Amino acid sequence: MSLVLEIVTPDSIAFSKEVKSVVVPTLNGKIDILSKHIPIIDRVIPGDLKIEHDGEINYLAIGSGFVEVYGDKVSIITDQAIDVSEEDESAIDEAIQKAKKSLEEGKKSNLERAQIEQLEAVARFEMAKKIARKKSL
Repeated sequence: MSLVLEIVTPDSIAFSKEVKSVVVPTLNGKIDILSKHIPIIDRVIPGDLKIEHDGEINYLAIGSGFVEVYGDKVSIITDQAIDVSEEDESAIDEAIQKAKKSLEEGKKSNLERAQIEQLEAVARFEMAKKIARKKSL
């Protein structure tokens, strides 16, 4: 039995394949989705997405968004999705440091709560890239 996983970002379809399973980071915790999963809609939080297909396990870093499971189709709509297996680890570390610095500066300034939350999401996404990269190795 398999699922059709489709990950859509504002720029493109980042992933569209049949998979055995997918583990999605959501506001309510990580959800392991297999074939015949009950229908759900949940908020996706920045984190690492685990995909099992063709006897392999792959990890993607994803940003904020939504996941919908209906039948044997999993649709994830997110602001960012990236396969980190080809990413340079030093570039990821540098991006994490920049995101953390921006967040610290943002918290010290008079930014609105929504702007702080956006900076936090960027920092979580950069950390997700590092986690997904380590799991991919």
